[in-house]
Amino acid sequence: MNLNALDKDLTAIIELRNKLSKFSYADPEYDVIEEELHDLEDDFNDVYGDDLERELEKIYAKLNSDNDVLLPSAYLANEYIPLMADAKGIVSYEVKGKQGVPIESEQFDGQDVRLILISNPARFVMQINGRSLKDVWRSR
Repeated sequence: MNLNALDKDLTAIIELRNKLSKFSYADPEYDVIEEELHDLEDDFNDVYGDDLERELEKIYAKLNSDNDVLLPSAYLANEYIPLMADAKGIVSYEVKGKQGVPIESEQFDGQDVRLILISNPARFVMQINGRSLKDVWRSR
């Protein structure tokens, strides 16, 4: 898996999701942007799906979760908060609030545990009760 391309493609999706979140359903541009977003997500799943699903299977095994692994695009948040760019001009992101895919695990009994896919570097972040706590997989 080309990790640089993964970050680039994931960032493009995140930026488009953030753009879409600024529009209302009534806006004529909403449907155009949403269609473009779906195309990017489909391409992302085609290119990176098998590799990321293998990583997700390992994560689910460590968490002792019986949930089914979903397509990687399911782990995307609806909206990302951009952080300050690093020395190379690369922007990373964080997610606030309960977003991502819920995970059931006896290790976290009674808590709201979710996995979210974030870029720069590409990573799956475990969120507990709406707070991002731990990277459970990083591309680098």
